Amino acid sequence: MDRKNFALIGASGYIAPRHMRAIKETGNELVAALDPYDGIGIIDSYFPQADFFIEFERFDRFVDKWRRDTGKKIDYVSICSPNYLHDSHIRFALRSGANAICEKPLVLNPWNIDQLKIIEEETEQKVYNILQLRLHPSIIALKERITRELRENPNRVYDIDLTYLTSRGKWYFISWKGNMAKSGGIATNIGIHFFDMLSYIFGDIEENIVHLKTEYANAGFLKLKNAKVRWFLSIKYDYIPDEIKLKGQRTYRSIRVEGEEIEFSGGFTDLHTRSYEEILKGNGFGLDDAKKSIEVVSTIRNLNPIGLKGEYHPFVKKVINE
Repeated sequence: MDRKNFALIGASGYIAPRHMRAIKETGNELVAALDPYDGIGIIDSYFPQADFFIEFERFDRFVDKWRRDTGKKIDYVSICSPNYLHDSHIRFALRSGANAICEKPLVLNPWNIDQLKIIEEETEQKVYNILQLRLHPSIIALKERITRELRENPNRVYDIDLTYLTSRGKWYFISWKGNMAKSGGIATNIGIHFFDMLSYIFGDIEENIVHLKTEYANAGFLKLKNAKVRWFLSIKYDYIPDEIKLKGQRTYRSIRVEGEEIEFSGGFTDLHTRSYEEILKGNGFGLDDAKKSIEVVSTIRNLNPIGLKGEYHPFVKKVINE
């Protein structure tokens, strides 16, 4: 396979090294990176020769000039910037003659996807979303099992509890992640890949209810074509079950399907590289793949919570009564 040239927007965050590693492990080259924060020594472990910029305008000029001076082009722009900038950075990639590989959430609202489809057609470039849970071995096995069972009983509706608590410190609310307009809120920031995975396996969303919405937690109920999902998402350490705290852990992740725990705590380390391998083969997840989960979180953002009514997650009572 020809070596492809990459640029990276958002090089200093938590997820950027996984993209650097994926570019390296797939045998490709990082030509340039952009980030307003300049302390990214991590890049030395992967691409010390990459040009680096802290200003978008100079990065933009480099990408354009490099293409004109060398006769080469940036084939892919990997985007790990704050959520609210994804839409703009994807547009930049497409107009620069590159495909875009973007972290989730791809964009904050479904109408952004409609506009990006038009630009895809205009530029003849592609937008890919990193939806790595779809490539996780446990999730692949679950999808195969559910598909098989639904073939025998197409009307079956599964009962699912989704619980995800990932503790965040005070920095979270000072950063863009704590700003609803920039991150999209908790459901968007930490829940998007779970909502994608569930709709991928259990079908279209038919009902979307929010029971709880605080700065620390979101919870609600989703009716999918073949599943009823009670979900709870939080960044507050206090809500983590005691048995998990006693192990010294600050994250709790659980998906129960008909009372059976789906084990997928391991196996995450190389999923970005797997995602890149599929994208480079032309099999990546595009705009249509991303849209369902974007619709879910966009709706959640605009719904008012109804409290302890209907089918709510058991953790909701704990939070409301605290």
